[in-house]
Amino acid sequence: MAPENCRYTKEHEWIRVEGETGVIGITDHAAGELGDVTFIEFPQPGLEVKKGDPIGTVESVKAASEIYAPVGGTVVEANTRLEEEPELINNSPFEDGWLVKLSLADPAELDGLMDAAAYREYVAGLEK
Repeated sequence: MAPENCRYTKEHEWIRVEGETGVIGITDHAAGELGDVTFIEFPQPGLEVKKGDPIGTVESVKAASEIYAPVGGTVVEANTRLEEEPELINNSPFEDGWLVKLSLADPAELDGLMDAAAYREYVAGLEK
């Protein structure tokens, strides 16, 4: 399910804006495709990234997958709780399973991302 308060990429990352910060994670679709997540690699706070830059890796029983920044900004926090509880990505991808928080460099970049309805339609097209 794609929450309405998020924006989405074709690589199945989501971003939810909270003030001037973007909270980023992977969608339930991506988590389902990966299978049980076993390890997360995070960027260090202070890292400046551009839209499309890798910001971490999620490893699962099936595969390893790079996570890309849906927008540019500076990493302000990583969800280190996932180091001990990586299953939160599978169990709660939009709440407890978020990956990083970014200070947004250019909020206008959000306009290039899909809204929830467009993302659901995109995923439905992949499943045909």
